[in-house]
Amino acid sequence: MGIVVIGAIFVDIKGFPHTNYIPDGRNSGFIKYIHGGVSRNVVEDIANIELRPTFVSIVDDSALGEEVIRKLNNHKVNTKYIQKIPEGMGTWLAVFDEKGDLAGSISQRPNLLPILDLLNEKGDEIFKDCDSIVLEADIDVVIVKKAFEYARKYNKKIFAVISNMAIAVERRDFLKEFDCLVCNEIEAGQFFAEDYSKMQPKELVQIIQEKVLASKMKSMVVTMGGKGSVYADSQGHSGICPARKVHVIDTTGAGDAFCSGLTIGLTYGKSLEEATEIGTKLAASVVTSSENVCPRFLPTEFGIDKDCEH
Repeated sequence: MGIVVIGAIFVDIKGFPHTNYIPDGRNSGFIKYIHGGVSRNVVEDIANIELRPTFVSIVDDSALGEEVIRKLNNHKVNTKYIQKIPEGMGTWLAVFDEKGDLAGSISQRPNLLPILDLLNEKGDEIFKDCDSIVLEADIDVVIVKKAFEYARKYNKKIFAVISNMAIAVERRDFLKEFDCLVCNEIEAGQFFAEDYSKMQPKELVQIIQEKVLASKMKSMVVTMGGKGSVYADSQGHSGICPARKVHVIDTTGAGDAFCSGLTIGLTYGKSLEEATEIGTKLAASVVTSSENVCPRFLPTEFGIDKDCEH
């Protein structure tokens, strides 16, 4: 069954200026429509490492929904558990500046409650033989609870991806139960009710280690853009992983690729340090293009001995 990913699918509408972006003015440029959503990006990233993930999600009952499923199938994602429902997908409207950094965005979230019915009906079939679980932690809390029930039942690792930390932090008790929580420094500040936005990695890694131990979290990784990332776990291990120096075109999907690489590493036997390095490499491969996901790699390129032909 591979890694099971649970979450929403979005259509990303992304605008890029031809010259310097003027926040309060009219900007000429170009617009792209791309299949997106944190979980959808994560599952395609995992598939692009020639692994065979399973996606539990919802698409529109439309030609666009069929197109999303067709693309995922082409990447060898198991789409058996994707439901087709009217208005089943969300929309993310985003504008980027001339550096490729996000200047502003608005998202419209879909109704994901039908996923709960699917888990109640086919949860044993989905989770019994999976390698691990990736869950969009800010979706409906009843879905989060149900996923944890199956993770405990079958002793599976469960990893969190975040699309809206303001929502996710309301269920802080669940976030601490994940095998690893990944977020950026702004989101980490929201989670711990502090401001980490101007900190350097050497400062933040000490704070995150203290916070992880005090809150009894299993492990946490905080990404810091061009500064790299920091990590810490409940065993007292911590460290800094520098960012790779690449030419940045579009940062969309970099965090999702990082989560994918980290999850792949921790699922298939790598240490937290090694898994963070895998996530860093995948994130770097995404920001060098306008695509939301990483290019193709083989598991062996990351030191993973996994038979992906199943």
